[in-house]
Amino acid sequence: MELIKQAKAKPAFVGYKGYQDALCVSVNEEVVHCPPTRRVLKNGDIVSIDAGVIYKDMYSDCAVTVPVGEISDEAKRLIQVTRDSLNHQAMAMIKPGNTTGDIGHAIQTYVEDAGFTIVRSLVGHGIGRNLHEEPSIPNFGEPGTGVRLEPGMAIAVEPMVNAGSGDVVFQDDGWRVVTADGEMSAHFEHSFLITEDGCEVLTEL
Repeated sequence: MELIKQAKAKPAFVGYKGYQDALCVSVNEEVVHCPPTRRVLKNGDIVSIDAGVIYKDMYSDCAVTVPVGEISDEAKRLIQVTRDSLNHQAMAMIKPGNTTGDIGHAIQTYVEDAGFTIVRSLVGHGIGRNLHEEPSIPNFGEPGTGVRLEPGMAIAVEPMVNAGSGDVVFQDDGWRVVTADGEMSAHFEHSFLITEDGCEVLTEL
């Protein structure tokens, strides 16, 4: 929170539909939207951190999954595949004339070829004057379908990838989403601006 304020920005999540924290912090089988709590992380855990800020009345949204200590080879591969599905597969499709289906197909194909699964009940989104705008950006789809990308559009692309089944359970607290089978999940996200000849990453770390 203090770092956001030092940058003369505001936390985008605080107050959003009643959410009270600047970050979402999801551990292991927790997929997304988990309020941070006091807990002891242990060697082998993976932690997904999702953050958004408002700067000069414009929103951004990003996420990263990081290891705690020494993690299993499978967890390393899950993180790497999820990261690459965003930074390489999706990013290559984000340019004028392509569609949201092109992005989703690129992510889905790469993830499933690696033996992991896509969470289909949660998707990326447009972003700009509001945190969540149209169009929806699914992490699956068919080439040439969906909304066509045009210069000036801003979108948040966020593959959520599970080690087991792609099914998830929405918890009774109204926020936490966890894998249905208790297997690990990874999450990466960037906000992109569509330019005349490609895209600009607005949230590059």
